[in-house]
Parts: sequence; C-alpha cells; structure tokens
Amino acid sequence: MGRPCDRAGGASEVSLIEGQTDIMEQTVLTFEQFLRDTAARGEAVNLMFEERLFGLVEILHKAAEMFTAEGIPYETIGGMAVAAHIEQVDRDQIMLTRDVDVMIDRPDLERVKEAAPRHGLDMLLYGDGKKTIRGVRLLFSGEKVKPDQAPNPRLEPERITVHGGEVSVIRVIDLVRMKLNSYRDKDRVHVRGMVRLD
Repeated sequence: MGRPCDRAGGASEVSLIEGQTDIMEQTVLTFEQFLRDTAARGEAVNLMFEERLFGLVEILHKAAEMFTAEGIPYETIGGMAVAAHIEQVDRDQIMLTRDVDVMIDRPDLERVKEAAPRHGLDMLLYGDGKKTIRGVRLLFSGEKVKPDQAPNPRLEPERITVHGGEVSVIRVIDLVRMKLNSYRDKDRVHVRGMVRLD
C-alpha cells in the first residue's frame, strides 16, 4: 500500500476545524505502519508529503464519519477528491492539497452546525475567506462561490474507500467542471493531472 487512498471563498463557504480528538487509531493503516511497510520493501518515502497526506485523510475520515452518522448527504471535492480519483489510475501522480473540501446542500447546514460539536469538530469561518490548515471547508451544492461563476453541481457522489474508510467523492466530470469554473492556477494543475492519466 503506497499511498492512503484505494478505490472500493465566497458566500458559499463554511469551515469546520478538527477538534482535539486523535483519530489515528480509527484508520486501517497508520502513518507509522505505512513507514514500516515501505521500509520493509526497501522503498524511499517523502516524509513531509506522506505525513501531510495522512493527516488530511484523518480529517476526511472524521468528517465523513460525522456526515454518515448524521445521515447528511455530502461529497468530498477539491484537492482531496483529485487525489482520490488520480490514485485509482496512478498512485505516483497524487498532488498534495492544503485542506479537505466538502460540499453539502444548504438546507443541511443547521444539522451540520448541531452535529459538528458532538463529533469533535468546531465550526468557524462563515464565508470570510480565511484559510484553514487542518480543517474541513464546506461549499454548497447548486450555489455560486463567486457571482461570475457557474453554480456548483448537485450532489451525486461516488463511494470510494480512502485509507480504509469509505467516503463520498464528487464524480470526475463534476470535479473537472468545478476546477474549470474556478480556473485558479492550482485548479488548472489538477485538471492537467487528471487529463494526463486518461
């Protein structure tokens, strides 16, 4: 197992920041196990990259567990969705992202706000554009992030196993549309990475 994924802002943003609970034990493959397995195979490891990726996967699992337990539909979007889809084709092409982005339906926001504290997640940054390093950024389906952009797609997730935990991930076609809609440098890099694997 080389990397931890396996197949099986504007007014439309909210952020959830991870609480103090350590969820490393809840994952199938810990970072330490990954290092031991990789060393046993005699392979090199980019420690900074892999440690950051494992940290993001932990955050994704914690959020996915909350959404699933509360029956709230969601999709993993952004860089983590790109990583999950790219790894299905070529694990060596995964790109690192800064945070975990998740899309929900706006009517579910109040349920998320009520559920987050029960699941060890704190909420903040309602559309103020602040950066989140170890958090989950929420966007809303069917809404525009910026006035000059097309609305986000409706929720139609695929279920993918990421590092031993099943998560809902945006379909590739919708992910590409969102990336082209934003059209930032990092979005163009993500699209080129996905196209290169086709």
